[in-house]
Amino acid sequence: MKVGVLTVALGDQSLGEALDYLEGIGVEAIELGCGGFVGDDHLTRAEYLDDEDAQAELRDQVAAHDMEVTALATHNNPLHPDEERAETADTELREAIELAAQLEVNTVTGFSGLPGGGPNDEVPNWITAPWPPEHGEAHEYQWEVATEYWTEIAEFADDHGVDVGIEMHPNMIVYEPTGMLGLREATNDRIGANFDPSHLYWQGIDVLEAIRLLGEHDAIHHCHAKDTEVYESNARTKGVLDTAPYTDEPNRSWLFRSIGYGHGEAHWKEVVSTLRMVGYDDVLSIEHEDSLTSGPEGLEKAVDVLQRAVFTTDPGEAYWA
Repeated sequence: MKVGVLTVALGDQSLGEALDYLEGIGVEAIELGCGGFVGDDHLTRAEYLDDEDAQAELRDQVAAHDMEVTALATHNNPLHPDEERAETADTELREAIELAAQLEVNTVTGFSGLPGGGPNDEVPNWITAPWPPEHGEAHEYQWEVATEYWTEIAEFADDHGVDVGIEMHPNMIVYEPTGMLGLREATNDRIGANFDPSHLYWQGIDVLEAIRLLGEHDAIHHCHAKDTEVYESNARTKGVLDTAPYTDEPNRSWLFRSIGYGHGEAHWKEVVSTLRMVGYDDVLSIEHEDSLTSGPEGLEKAVDVLQRAVFTTDPGEAYWA
């Protein structure tokens, strides 16, 4: 298993500078943003799509640092009720899939998206309860929209030989493992999870059980390494559905944290072991979103923990068995 980094936290550096830095701290793989909320600081689609010379230069640059690109990231909302915004997100996703195929990168990561609650809505609507009845009806409508769209994208991805790893994220229609499996069943096996535990922790989902459930269906295409701490002193009074700004740290029920600052090293060793048990042995791509520390310091501390947690060799023969 490799320790990787989603390079968005280093967007103020050139790709060359970011690669020099990441190689220096022992990172073996990178995930490159190419659109949507993660931006495209290190991989502008218009610059690389269909340009073999630019793609060859990128491959050589990454290989010179003994790294590989494990995924292209374009996190946006292709189901947005605003047609213009949905079209932009759809173009980003399709072009990311095309570019991934051309770069021989196996996976594109992103969000499932979220429609409005009905055909005349203007903003997305995250339904969290089936009652009053109109909420249940809205949820059914949203799944019809999502299934139609993702069936088409799944076929498009299959045509290009690329997996799509969906990050289970609140305020998206797929935000937990059973929804992830439902979308996969409704489409094809190109649709799976970009397994990011940070959003599951605060929902009260057992991350190890989630890995086992998705692993039973071979539904983990990629993994993010991001931690979360729940601050019970706040959660006990206002719960975990928290709309306080991420930068209002003292008053939030939970925060994204650097690896090891939400859950200890022992837990991350369990995560690594469970992933290997279910057949995932690829990359843990660190996504830094800890507002209590800088990007470089958060990345360095995360790399330090994960380098002790990951297995770097294949399992040997169980001679004792």
